This record gives sequence, structure tokens and C-alpha cells, in this order.
Amino acid sequence: MTEETKQDLTQTEAPKAPDPAGEEAAENRLEILIAIFLGVTALLTAWASWIGSLHGGNQATNYTRSNNLAAEGNAEYNAATQIYLSDIIAWNSILDYQFDAQIAESNGNLEEAEMINSKMEIYMQQNCSQGMLDAIVWAMDQGIDTSPFSQEGFVDSYFGDANAILAESQDLLEQGMNDNLCGDKFGLVTVIYSLVLFLLGIVGIFKKMPNRRIVFGVSIVFLILATVYMFTIPLPTGFNFVSYFAGA
Repeated sequence: MTEETKQDLTQTEAPKAPDPAGEEAAENRLEILIAIFLGVTALLTAWASWIGSLHGGNQATNYTRSNNLAAEGNAEYNAATQIYLSDIIAWNSILDYQFDAQIAESNGNLEEAEMINSKMEIYMQQNCSQGMLDAIVWAMDQGIDTSPFSQEGFVDSYFGDANAILAESQDLLEQGMNDNLCGDKFGLVTVIYSLVLFLLGIVGIFKKMPNRRIVFGVSIVFLILATVYMFTIPLPTGFNFVSYFAGA
């Protein structure tokens, strides 16, 4: 082996001396990045906490309104049931009047039949709802054996207002449940951001740069995943960021 070859091998195998200036610069860059991401994560954590609390407020409001409407709807339904039963009783009495009038006419007592019909008209005006009166007119146009309750949609009309109120109550309940779910999701995002803050906070504990970079990289991965997930969660209904400063 020649002297030149030995000299080349010696130069190749000689370890490089560490560059203190380069390592210090890398540490400074890492510290700057940690400080930046600590600030970003803190802001995102505050945002997620705020939006989650807004969802919680909407949940409580929707649940309260749903309960109030449910009570109102049930009261309206009970009132409609009473009107419905009252109209059924009235219809049975009207059938008796009609039967008596027919007997009087068949016996040739036209004045009596006319008197019975007059009494029936007065009874109808005093005891039947307006919807029932309209249905009776329809039934009489169809034939004497036709019941007003056989008119399509007539029975459902008694409970139309109650059903509309109860449907609105159910919609508000579902909105409240959705707000509850979204609030829980924002709570999960807040937990992940807290983990990111913890990881960024302990980076400086590790003395070797490779370990610091690994922990820093893991924290950034969690930060990105949590942020992407957060933007898939709907904002509260009617949310308008500008409106919070309208009175300022």
C-alpha cells in the first residue's frame, strides 16, 4: 500500500468535528418554531373552547324551547281532542234531529219537520266548530248517509296546529342533540390541542436534537390532524363572528 493510499484512507476514516455554530443555529430555529406553534396552538385551543361553549349554549336554548313547545303542543292536542269529541257528540244529536224531521215529513207534519230543522240549525250553530259546520255542508251535498268525518283530511284538521307545534318541538330537540354532539367534538379537539401544548412544552427537556425533532414532529402531526378535524365540525347555527363586535 502506497503512502498516498494510506493518506487517503486516513482522511476518509477521520470523523468530522462537530460544528457548534451549526448546532446552535439549529437549536435557535427549533426554539423559534416551538414558540410560534405554541402561540398558534394556544389560539386554536381558545377558539375550539369558545365555539364548543357556544354549541353548549345553543343546546341548552334549543332543549328549553323544545320542552316549552312540547308542552304547548300537548295542550293544543288535548284541546283539539276535546273539540273533536264534542263535534262527534253534536253529530250524533244532529242525526237524531234529522231522523225526527224525516219521521215528521213521512207523517205529513211539515210544520213539525220545519220546526225540528230550525232547532237543528240553532243546535249546530251553538255546538259545532266552524270546521264541523263546513264538513256538515259537504256531507249534505254528498247525501244523507254521508258523515262529515268521512271527508278526506277533516279529522286531521283538528290536530293540524298541535302537530305543527310538536313537529317544531322535535326539530328543536334534534338541533339541540346536534349541538351537543358538535360541542363534544370541539371538546375532543381541545383535548388534542392540550396534548400538543404538552408535547411542545417538553421538547426542551431532551438534550439531543434528534429526540427534540421527533417530539416536535409528533406534536405538529397532532396539531394538523386536530385542526383538519375541527374544520369539519359545523359552526353554531346563526354564528357570525362580526356580530360580537357590532356593539363595540
